[in-house]
Amino acid sequence: LQLAESGGGAVQPGGSLRLSCVGSGFFTLDDYAVAWFRQAPGKGREGLSCISSADGSTHYAESVKGRFTISYDNADKNTVLLQMNSLKPEDTAVYYCATDFGRSCDHYSEFEFWGQGTNVTVSS
Repeated sequence: LQLAESGGGAVQPGGSLRLSCVGSGFFTLDDYAVAWFRQAPGKGREGLSCISSADGSTHYAESVKGRFTISYDNADKNTVLLQMNSLKPEDTAVYYCATDFGRSCDHYSEFEFWGQGTNVTVSS
């Protein structure tokens, strides 16, 4: 049972990246609510976005609203995507996906099953 993030890298301000969160084990990820978080150097963890498997609703932090989009991958039931556009230097962080094996995003800040993270660096 594992979550694995990928798709991070270095990008210039204004650029885009698409992160993937792949689940492996006995579950298919689209049965569960999945959230994305990040942690910048020297800062605490920040909840960014969540997608609910109950109704497909999505939730975004103000810091990323309008720039980031979370979705289940229609081609792969074990993958959740985070499309990140208009990236800023302050988006530099390690990005993590997480779930609690429930269907709701109501308490996504408390999700406890995490991947190992993928690094995103936004710099000119």
